[in-house]
Formats: sequence, C-alpha cells, structure tokens
Amino acid sequence: MLNLPSGNAKNVILFVGDGMGISTVTAARIYAGQQQDMSGEENLLSFEKFPFTGLSKTYNVDAQTPDSAGTMTAMMSGVKTDAGIIGLAESAERGLCHRAEDEVPSALLLAELAGKKTGIVTTARLTHATPAATYAYSSERNWEDISDMPVAAIEAGCEDIASQFLSFRQRTQQDFGVDIDGIEVAFGGGRRHFLPGDAGANTADARSTTEGDRTDGRNLMDEWQSQNPDGHLVIDEQGFTKVTSTPVLGLFEEAHMRFEADRLQDTLGEPSLSQMTEKAIQLLSGSDEGFFLMVESGRIDHAHHAGNAFNALNETREFSDAVALAESMTSPEDTLIIVTADHSHVFTIAGYPKRGNPILGKVVAPGETEPTMASDGLPYTTLGYMNGRGHHHLGGETDAELVYEEPISAGRKDITGMNTEAAGYHQEALIPRDSETHGGEDVAIYATGPGAPLVSGVNEQNVIFHVMDRAANLSGKAAARLSAK
Repeated sequence: MLNLPSGNAKNVILFVGDGMGISTVTAARIYAGQQQDMSGEENLLSFEKFPFTGLSKTYNVDAQTPDSAGTMTAMMSGVKTDAGIIGLAESAERGLCHRAEDEVPSALLLAELAGKKTGIVTTARLTHATPAATYAYSSERNWEDISDMPVAAIEAGCEDIASQFLSFRQRTQQDFGVDIDGIEVAFGGGRRHFLPGDAGANTADARSTTEGDRTDGRNLMDEWQSQNPDGHLVIDEQGFTKVTSTPVLGLFEEAHMRFEADRLQDTLGEPSLSQMTEKAIQLLSGSDEGFFLMVESGRIDHAHHAGNAFNALNETREFSDAVALAESMTSPEDTLIIVTADHSHVFTIAGYPKRGNPILGKVVAPGETEPTMASDGLPYTTLGYMNGRGHHHLGGETDAELVYEEPISAGRKDITGMNTEAAGYHQEALIPRDSETHGGEDVAIYATGPGAPLVSGVNEQNVIFHVMDRAANLSGKAAARLSAK
C-alpha cells in the first residue's frame, strides 16, 4: 500500500452494488444515458467520475466463483473466507456452530468501538448475506431466523441472524467490556424473520396470510422497540418520512424490498435507495467522531438471477443516483466513499450493434435499420445470459421474480416482433438453470476522499477493508478506547 496518512477520514461510506459486474456497469451507463436522450455510450454513472479506481478479485477461499456471504465478509473484516459463511474465518465449518476464535470483527463493529455512529441501508432483507456481514457471525448464511435452522444447530446454541441484530449491542458489550450506542440506522426489508409465525403479529403491510416465519414465538420488532423506547420502528413511507432522530429500524417489506420500477405497487409505500441513503446520512451526521455507513443495492443481483436485464440496469441507475446524493451531502476532505460490487454475473454485451442502439434492444448493425440475423435466421438481443431460466416475455411486469412461476425456457427463441425493451422481458440464456449464477471475474472499485489513492491496481477483495481501516484508523481508535476502559 502507499504510505499515506492514517485516520484522516472522519466518515466512511461503503456502497455495494450486489452483483454489479463490469458488464452491468457498462450496460447501465448506456441505459441511463439513453433515458436522458443521449446515445448512451458517452455517459458516465456518478461513481465512474471518482478519481481512483482498481479491481477486486472476488473468489472465496473455497470457491472460484463466489457468493455474497464470503465476499462481504472479506470486505467488512479484511479476511477472506469460505462461501456461505458470515463474519467468520475459513476455520469455521459451514453449518456447525462456530467458535469464538473463528469470529472476525467487522468495520462496523470497529466503528462502534471507536465511538462512531453506524448505519446499514439495503434493498434486500436486513438479514441477507451482505447486510448481515456488518453485524452477525454465522456459519450458514441461510440461518436468517430460527425456522431456517436445523434442530442440532439450535440445541448447540447457534443464534440466528435476525436475533443477532437484536443482540448486537449486548454481545459487543459482553465481548469487549465497553458500552456502545448500537446501530443507529437500519433500513431494509425482511420483516418475516423478525416476526413469529402467528397471523396476529402481522403488520398492516403484510403480503402473506401469516407474515412471520419465526418458530420460537419471539417478536423481534417488539423486542427492538422495548430495547429502544425512544427509537423509531417504521414499516412504510409515511413513517419513514417522519423520522428525525435515531435509533431507527425500518423494515419496509416482508421479504426483500421491491424493485425500484415496482416500488409504487407497495400499498403503504416504501422509500427508494436514494431516499434511504439521504435519510441515513442526515441522521448519522453531526457527530464529532463521524460515522460508518454501508449501503447495498441488493436487487441488482436478484434481477440478474431472474434473467431480467431491465431491472438490473434500472437498479444500477438508482444506485448511481444514491451515490451522487451521498457525494453531494458529504465533503471529500473528511469522507471516504468506496463503491464496489461483491461479485459479478454471467451477463454479456454481445453482437455488433451500432452506436446508440437501444441497450435493451435487438442488435442492429452500423448503417442498418433492421435487426441483424444470427446464423439460425433469428434476431438476437445485445444483452444475454450464459445460464438461467431463459427467455420469457411478461410484458410490462416490473416484478422480475414472477419469472420463477414460469417454466425454464433456455436456448434460442424466435423473438421477432417482440418488444425486448419492455420491463418484463427476460433475455435468452444458453444453459438451463433454476436461477442464473454469479460470475467469477474481477469487479471494479471506485473511491474518493481520504484514503482513496489506496484504491489502485488489482487487489484481493479483503484489501477494501484495510483501505477503510487505514483511512479512518478504525482499529487503532477502537484499540485506544478499549485500552482506556
């Protein structure tokens, strides 16, 4: 690393575009430009204007193509680990209760110990792998609530991820012997993992007959409110708008939050990623010690898994807007902003389309006005997937995951006359799978602010933690506070 001063960053914001590989960034850049009546190729997303860039090698210790649990653990702790494992070193065995020595402290935990305010913003479930890696330790990413755990794990004393969100402050006080404020801001989805499997516990915004999944009878939303009598527990846009102080827990959906294009379908309303980011920064700012904030656009990944480029690109566009908002609300003198992805997807930009051709459209060659035909005599789109559920056309449907109700339809299809730019169009995929997979190539890192020059060249993914740690001296300040207790 460069020999740069340590501790100059008062604030750190880590933006994670889940599944936002370089092909996604390129396609979203063009898509966002074309939404502004540009050709598209000349456009730049907000974070592409950052002064420092590098590449991140995303493999897990045991996997060439990674998952989000292992990758986010690397970014949050500085330690690479196995796929499916959250907040633990590779010494932990997936599916077995971990030992204390397996735990690797996260940047958010260090920020708490250093006296900073902390926040989590995600469009996924708050207990999903990426956000969970900021506060939890789990040898199985799928243990989001107790109903997801085998009896043996429960009897052995393993704690589910949602429960760990509630016990974060207490656990930290027990482990380190110091009082912390706890996580001041948490916005996302995933109410089902906080509620008991009892219809009487349903919220006003429930989408299922019985919203909760928990089999232990606990209502973690009520427990959080009891722990934080002056805190704000919100589930809808109206409640979100009224929040002016911390702590705040916003759980806006039963499962993941809606895709940005589908957000207006929410009966009680839910905020956008940009709105949550803006609110989080407003609530966390003003502290002498500064803050640490992690913002995840989780639904880029989910759109890709569903083989729906429209939503993947639209989510990336919204992610770019959230980054721009954060940059405008902070100063490059004291705030390090890092934008990256945990992994890529098997998403391609192919053929020889002419300049300005609609990125979601069929390939039309330079100088031509009609779609190019492949050797099988059929047209094809610029964007496609190596594997997945394959081609479907759901018209104007904005919920990409409704495709899982359709049969797998991989391989070449006749898309003549189809509007491939429609929200519900799902691109062709070569290899049939229940869900499209991650990709194993490097992803980009973009940085601005104190410590940003450390982002350069090709890096192991866990270096991202060390950039944040050095820029804000998180571990040093945490150690100083612990030694003074």
